[in-house]
Amino acid sequence: MDTTTKKTEPIDWQTFKRTLLDHPEQHLLFEYAENHWVDAAFHITEIKQAPIVSVDCGGKMNAWTEIIVQLWEPPMPEPGRSMKVSKALSIIDRVEQLLPLHPLATVKIEFGNTRFDARQLYPAEFISEGDTFTIRLTPDFTQCKAQNRDQQCGTGSPKTAPGHPERIGEEIAACTPGAACCG
Repeated sequence: MDTTTKKTEPIDWQTFKRTLLDHPEQHLLFEYAENHWVDAAFHITEIKQAPIVSVDCGGKMNAWTEIIVQLWEPPMPEPGRSMKVSKALSIIDRVEQLLPLHPLATVKIEFGNTRFDARQLYPAEFISEGDTFTIRLTPDFTQCKAQNRDQQCGTGSPKTAPGHPERIGEEIAACTPGAACCG
């Protein structure tokens, strides 16, 4: 049965892995931009677990974990070679024997080639069609966590505007060009 599942939020590791487990015999493909796929002969070269600790422009400490699956295209064509989902799962199992991966960590796929600068992308859509299982990727994005908490960027207490000593103690009202709240 052909199916498509679209994700509107970043996917966590346990959901990503469970999705793969549902399609072990299909050939795994990644679409990194519209109608542009990672070569079917790709290798999974590394799976990283990255704990992130940050302080946002509103002065709040944040922490989360990311699981980054790195893909690599071989420089020479390997016709007829493609990775089944079951092979990807065996690589994941090997990694998890040495490094327990946080089940609620955000998943990113790291990829680049000569036509696409290396970057981290989110799995956005899962498409099961015939003998292929395609993971459609979407670019990472930046965000203002203070605004996500219904606060204005960089507000809450008097601040020294970075690089503007004449504004010591001035309340930064909003993160707008020239306000200097975020840098």
